[in-house]
Amino acid sequence: MKDMALWAQEDWIAAIAAVVLSAFLLLGAYAVTRKEPEVGGHPKGLYILFFAEMWERFSYYGMRALLIFYLTQHWLYNDSRSNIIYGAYVSLVYITPVLGGWLADRYLGQRKAVLFGAVLLTLGHFCMAFEGDGALGQQNPMINVFWLALALIIVGSGFLKANISVIVGQLYPRTDVRRDGAYTIFYMGINVGAAIGTILAGYLGVTLGWAYGFGAAGIGMLLGLVVFVFGKPLLLGKGEPPRPLSKNTEMTMYGVGLAGVAIMWMLIQYQSVVGGLMLVCGVALLGYVLFEAFKLEKEPRERMFAILFLIALQPLFWGLFEQAGGSLNLFTDRYIDLGGVPAPIFQSINPIYIILLAPLFAGLWTWLGRRGLEPSTPAKFGLGLVQLGFGFLVLVWGAATVDETALIPVIFLFGIYLFHTTGELCLSPVGLSAMNRLSPTHLASLIMGAWFFATAGGNYVAGMIGAATGGEDGAMSRQGTLDVYWQIGLVAMAVGVGVIVISGFVKRWMHLDTLRDDNVGDDLAGQAGAGLESQEAGIHPATSPQAPGKHEENR
Repeated sequence: MKDMALWAQEDWIAAIAAVVLSAFLLLGAYAVTRKEPEVGGHPKGLYILFFAEMWERFSYYGMRALLIFYLTQHWLYNDSRSNIIYGAYVSLVYITPVLGGWLADRYLGQRKAVLFGAVLLTLGHFCMAFEGDGALGQQNPMINVFWLALALIIVGSGFLKANISVIVGQLYPRTDVRRDGAYTIFYMGINVGAAIGTILAGYLGVTLGWAYGFGAAGIGMLLGLVVFVFGKPLLLGKGEPPRPLSKNTEMTMYGVGLAGVAIMWMLIQYQSVVGGLMLVCGVALLGYVLFEAFKLEKEPRERMFAILFLIALQPLFWGLFEQAGGSLNLFTDRYIDLGGVPAPIFQSINPIYIILLAPLFAGLWTWLGRRGLEPSTPAKFGLGLVQLGFGFLVLVWGAATVDETALIPVIFLFGIYLFHTTGELCLSPVGLSAMNRLSPTHLASLIMGAWFFATAGGNYVAGMIGAATGGEDGAMSRQGTLDVYWQIGLVAMAVGVGVIVISGFVKRWMHLDTLRDDNVGDDLAGQAGAGLESQEAGIHPATSPQAPGKHEENR
């Protein structure tokens, strides 16, 4: 432990992060130990899910902040190959929720799936702490443990990610005005964990060694597992299997998960196979969703079309956004004036912005909605893409303010993350809420899995874009990277404007005026005469039988 008088900037940043983490834990303990069934207008189960996801994101983003540097500095891959491995890994993290969601819908239920996923994630993050001799690079036999760690994290995320988001929605009726507010609170939990995990794991990894950074991520995931186990009673029986589950069936499902680990262990080592696999799986998934959609009545079928439109925007958004953990992370380390602070710590800028801005956006949507001015969900997606693209242009313009041999002022790094964050807030929490609200109950986890599958496609694209910044020799250059950022920024803004133009047509597909709660009638059949108003973007009735007006302010 250093004398405080000798602390550098990164030491103070890590200490502040630890204090903030402690404060959140104390607030969480206060919330879940109250006698009242609700705290702050929301069921206490929301806070259990908040903290379970917070720790999961602590571990994931803590490891993510270090991964690209671990690949280039420890395993000695060049910049292009490191970006490809990074993109393949993150894409597989987001593709496996399709399987995890389907198994939860059909057999395990969401709670058991989340629990199994948390166990795999804990094992995977702890395996990352075994690094071996860094001087050997890829000849180090411990690289097989590294591939195993990634495989465990990939499959663990598949069982956890989609299903924990579904449980959030199950705590509320479909037309409850608090739903978007609940997802915003949940999204803040994601980003509290992401910010603090990035800072602490990044700090430990750079100052003490890789094993300490990855080990901290493992401890975070273990704590998330503990929170979820002990918080079961507060989930009010949500997320249980759809029908009685025999032991043999349950064990078979876990066996499928372990077989998935073996498959991912092979796939992650052959990244070129991942792209082809995603294309085949994507076509198959689209076909299955359309097959299910055409079995529905007109209104729920068109809601499924609206879902597919929103999902189709995911690969572009996340392909550009996820440069943060790959090429932008390397660019930050080499070409930004960081004032001596380790580059991985700057990965915390985005989640910190989320924490600060998410309540403002939640309040903004409500304020606009009460005046009939709130953008529809597809319009918000378009706004998100415009802001994402503009963020890249801010960095390019910032680079032009200094000589090519000079480091770029760090303020422009904060600028790109600011616009990427406001874009994310227009798309990601809104999208999670839309997937849960618009999808039929019997397809809820599959649709959420499809949402993450599209995110997976974006992450694979991110790896390809990141590799392009490496040029022909695989080594990143300043001007080459800025050229790529300029091009993708303009593309994102153009697509975003197009989405805004057609957003009214897509909104009509959503049939918000006839959306029904599950306990009122059939499975999102949407027949006229339900008498229940929608609580979606731009539609805010004062009251409804399932959503009392007194909760309006908690939306």
